[in-house]
This record gives sequence, C-alpha cells and structure tokens, in this order.
Amino acid sequence: MSTATLAKLGPPGPFPHTPLTHPLDRKWLHYAFLSRCGRQALIANLSVLGSSTRAVVADPGAPATGRRSGTGTAAEGQHMAILLVYEKGHGWSSTQFNADQPELPWSAFRLPHPHGEPGTFRVAARSRGAAADVLLTRTSRPCTSQCAPFGEDEHLRWQSEPGVLGSGTLRHGDGTQTATDLLGYHERVRGRWSWPTLGGWVFGFVNDPSGPAGAAPPSAVVFTLIQPARPADAANGSVMLWRDGRMIRHFPRRNLRVAVSGSLDRDRVVTVPPLADVLATPPMAEVPGRLLITARLGDDRLVLDFRSHTAGRIANPSETSLHPFSVHETLGPCTVEGRVGGRAIGFRTEGIVEFAGGAHD
Repeated sequence: MSTATLAKLGPPGPFPHTPLTHPLDRKWLHYAFLSRCGRQALIANLSVLGSSTRAVVADPGAPATGRRSGTGTAAEGQHMAILLVYEKGHGWSSTQFNADQPELPWSAFRLPHPHGEPGTFRVAARSRGAAADVLLTRTSRPCTSQCAPFGEDEHLRWQSEPGVLGSGTLRHGDGTQTATDLLGYHERVRGRWSWPTLGGWVFGFVNDPSGPAGAAPPSAVVFTLIQPARPADAANGSVMLWRDGRMIRHFPRRNLRVAVSGSLDRDRVVTVPPLADVLATPPMAEVPGRLLITARLGDDRLVLDFRSHTAGRIANPSETSLHPFSVHETLGPCTVEGRVGGRAIGFRTEGIVEFAGGAHD
C-alpha cells in the first residue's frame, strides 16, 4: 500500500479535525526522554486550551498568526509550551509556560510518518535558559487509544508510543550546552477536565536501552493510573508492554496492584517554571520514594520497581481552583522483571514517573 493511500485512512494528525468547544477542552503533545547514559533528561509539553467565547480549531504548537506561546485570540485558544532539561551536575532547568515552539511540532501521530525518518524538534526559553534542539525518530507502534471518563461530563483520552530516539543538544539554565543521545516516549492527550475533578495521576515509562542504537528497544513499558475525585469507581489504569516496537500485552486496571512507600527528600525537588516560587505557590505534597507496580493476567506477570532520585515539580495553574495542579517529573532507577507469552523479561535502567495532583481548595 502506498504512502499516499495510507494518508487517506485518517486525519493527518496529530489530532482529529474536531474543534475545542468548551473552555476546559484541551489538547496536549507530551515528550519525555532519558539519555542512554542515564545522566540527562528532556521533558516538554505543548498544549492548547479552548475558549469561553467560541469554538477553537487548533492543535498544539505556536499560534498560526505568529503570536508567542502563552497568548492567543478567542479563535486560536491559549497555546502554551514548557520545557524541562536535567543533567547530573547541572540539575534542573526550565522555561516559563511561554517557551518558543514550532508551529507544526514533531509528532509520531502526524501522518504519514514512516519509521526511521528523523524530524527536528526545537523548544527554547525566550531568554537565555533551557533549550532543546534535537532530531527525533520513531521506531515503534502506538498503543490503542485509552479513555477515562469522570465527573459529570469530563474525560481524558490518551495514546502513547515508546521507543522514540533522539540526538542533538541541550542547553541548561547556566548557558552550558551538552550533546545528548536520547531514548524516550511520546504521547497525545485530548479531553475536557478541570484539575480538581481529575484528582491525580501516576504516569511513567521505561525503555530497555540494551538493543542496537538505531532500533526499537527490545522491551518497553508504559503504565498509567488515573485517580479522579468522583465518581467513586472512576479510577482507571493500565500497564502495557512492547517487544521490538510492537505492543504485545495490555494489563487492564483490575489486573494491577500499585503500592508506594517512603518519600523523596524535598531538597531533591525543584519547583518550575522559574516564576512559580515568587507567586505564593503552596508547599508540595510528598513524592513517593518507591513505586511498585505488579501486573498479572493469566500466566503473564510483570513487576516494575521504581526508586525516586530527583524531581522537577511543574506547578500548573488551575482554571477552577486556587491551588495549582502539580506534576512531579521524577527520575530514578527502575527494575522490570516478569514473564509474558512464555518469555522471561528482565532489565534495569533509568525511568521517568509523573506523580501528579493537588488542585483542590
């Protein structure tokens, strides 16, 4: 089947051609990467929020009129972008929510998009601060789209793809530039939610870096746990396993056990963006020191054991409450072991976990 034919099978992406019709309608493109050496991390989130006055037809990326991130018209919605960069010895650096971003950002969900074809991804602070200039390449297939309904009429829909390769340069808050070789994860998110009703989540991923540098990782795991405030049975979650670029097992919510213990030293948590510390941002909740997830389905079993080492706390403003919704981008070692499809799985590497919540009055 030709590329031209494939392009006609759905919208060119990364999202369907449907407008944002509510002020709490949102679209996100999320990027999270770790270097193969485990010393560096890149995390970026590009978003667009609906309008209270009219329908918005827009995707994440710089507003089409050339306006800066953090601004927009009623027709464009509110476009925002934030970048976090981490390196051992440099610590965390971050842009504000108005980072420079491309009008058409790289996405594995933008079709047609063959494997092994690199694309440029650049996000940077408007002043001399954090920046990323990298080439990204997909090696894998996404999971099926997942949806969590909650509240009265709110929902969160997401789709994930691990095994994304990256190479280029990172710029830190002190102006230092370092080369990087990345392996990570990309996600698209669409929905309608208020932060207090969404409640909280635990998202994360880990890629096995032991395979060839230009190929899909031998194994990759993505896990989600969403904990809405209401109704009582709205909690949702899953663990998904990829092998050589293809998802081979999906463990649904009722087949998971999640446990946390201990707490990360608060001195290892940095609040971002930089202005958050001067805007009376309330104290953060504790970040778990250890996360243990056990998934079992029939004869298949998978265990993830993550230990928190450091975190960047993104204080997201909430449209419907005084307290921010805090997303703790947490880095640390992760051990994966189990047996799926009659084959043993076992590796240890660095992972990224998001512990999020806190938007309540």
